Amino acid sequence: MANFCHPHRVSYAECTVGNHIYHARYLDLLEAARGEFLRSLGRTVLALQDEDYIFPVIEARLRYKFPARYDDLLTIEVWPTLVEKVRLNFGHRILNQAGKLILEAETFHACTSRLEKPKRLPPEMVEKLTPLLVA
Repeated sequence: MANFCHPHRVSYAECTVGNHIYHARYLDLLEAARGEFLRSLGRTVLALQDEDYIFPVIEARLRYKFPARYDDLLTIEVWPTLVEKVRLNFGHRILNQAGKLILEAETFHACTSRLEKPKRLPPEMVEKLTPLLVA
């Protein structure tokens, strides 16, 4: 199965004076794409939160390959790389409209309650994510 793809047009507010996305803003883009990925599986992040599941990022690795610039149309790819007990990891790639690789990333998440107590991933989430796993 193909990775989930989320489109994003780079806004002026995301860019530095040098006309490239400020490095920390990529984390916001990854977050938005993960949220849309979960929505595509039938549950919003807010719905999961209402059921007392949150997924804080406990580690993030980003490899910057090429700058994204104002008005670029980006494709943000997302896929699960680990679905296990209380752990959930995602792989990400960002490409520009020419197909040039902008960024590779992986985010590592824990599943917890809103009181920050570790808890097992929701069974229906495991069922939907497991067939999509990419090492």
